[in-house]
Amino acid sequence: MIFNGFDWDNGNLEKCQKHGVTIEELESLFLKEPWIAPDIKHSIDEHRFFAVGVSQTGRYIFAVFTFRTKGQDLFIRPISARYMHEKEVRKYNEHRQGKET
Repeated sequence: MIFNGFDWDNGNLEKCQKHGVTIEELESLFLKEPWIAPDIKHSIDEHRFFAVGVSQTGRYIFAVFTFRTKGQDLFIRPISARYMHEKEVRKYNEHRQGKET
């Protein structure tokens, strides 16, 4: 995925850090090729997406985000983030193993 950076302000910084995920961890998730899917249920006013994957610290993260365009540049705007539950980690790893075979 090609993008120019992240769109942060006080609103999404606070919401993303509410569950203990650091900004560095969240940004690293997007640099490690996360699994991405549309968040159809919450895409009323804007297109939202889920991203799940592993941060540079090895923590499994679930994030919701949208894209923002500023001039010619495309930015990821995180909306919320949390660490994945054990069941979600298992499901994610099973999905990854299925893709590798």
